[in-house]
Amino acid sequence: MSGMSRRGTVPPFIVMDVVRAATDREAQGLPVWHMEVGQPSLGVPKGVTESLKGVLDSDALGYTVALGLPELRRRIAAHYQRTQGVEIDPQRVVVTTGSSTGFILAFAACFEVGARVGLAQPGYPAYPSILRSLGIEPVSIPVGPDSRYQPTVEVLERFGQKLDGLIVASPSNPTGTIMAPEELQRLTAYCDANGIRLISDEIYHGIAFGQQAATAARFTDQAVLINSFSKYFCMTGWRLGWLVVPEPMVRGVECLAQNLFISAPALSQHAGIHVFDHIDELEERVAAYGRSRAMLLEELPKAGFSRFAPPDGAFYLYADVADRTNDSLEFCRRMLAETGVAATPGVDFDPLGGSHFVRFSFARDEASLREAVEQLKGWS
Repeated sequence: MSGMSRRGTVPPFIVMDVVRAATDREAQGLPVWHMEVGQPSLGVPKGVTESLKGVLDSDALGYTVALGLPELRRRIAAHYQRTQGVEIDPQRVVVTTGSSTGFILAFAACFEVGARVGLAQPGYPAYPSILRSLGIEPVSIPVGPDSRYQPTVEVLERFGQKLDGLIVASPSNPTGTIMAPEELQRLTAYCDANGIRLISDEIYHGIAFGQQAATAARFTDQAVLINSFSKYFCMTGWRLGWLVVPEPMVRGVECLAQNLFISAPALSQHAGIHVFDHIDELEERVAAYGRSRAMLLEELPKAGFSRFAPPDGAFYLYADVADRTNDSLEFCRRMLAETGVAATPGVDFDPLGGSHFVRFSFARDEASLREAVEQLKGWS
């Protein structure tokens, strides 16, 4: 017996291949300016790790209940009240090992094998891979500037195919666009009326440069919300996230979590509790992303990158480079080799249209981003 099941054969996550190439370059003693990974360069606020010292001294850190520490679930629910004015029952909150585990639990709980789940293209490349690994059919919905790269009601009606589910991300990856609250309200109503389970990816909530993104929970209690401590809370390596699920789904998701993952890491859950005490510091970091965004929007055109999707939130610029290449994979390979600037080819997010797009991340400090732009000026 040899080979793998079809579920085990998914495309590579290209950005991680870029990370590997950048790491190899650094190992040779050559400089690299990292604009490829959507990962905050600063870690969790220091006050969080200070608070954990007492936890390490007093807690054996064994398994927690599968749904997560009750105090963490309460604080997540309170976060919705504070930021969105929405009351969430903590019993509907499910703590997960990063948002990736949240997607697995959500998809497994919501959809039968063979179900059809729509997702915007360009979009996060792990969505279709996770769906396929669970025997669910991902249905790519092409989106562009006319809908601000979001799967609006008009886009779905034009698309015209029957869907069992829909994934919406606002702010989105890779484009950084935010769906206006009234558009999200129309979309949730459309999904509820047509029996489409909405999966709302909200992992970039809190990182916006103008109007904040609305949670789907403002408009429906039938959507599944997915969020993470990795982005706004700067806890990527702690692998902690959460779901908010409709009340009838709680027990089913709990049983799946018990069998598949047991529980999220106990120490990470304690860190999640304490990070809510440091919102002011996290807001300062978002302000820094805003300054970096403004700088790049001014300076990147001087390096030949001038056409971007509207970067309302997250920390990405999705640049149209059709005037320079129709092979974004090779373009990014050459850019890294010749300038040391690492960026992600658009084909990671859109296998067809992404051939003439590049995603730049501005999650790092402004000084290093300025250096990166200087490397790109004069390069072609």
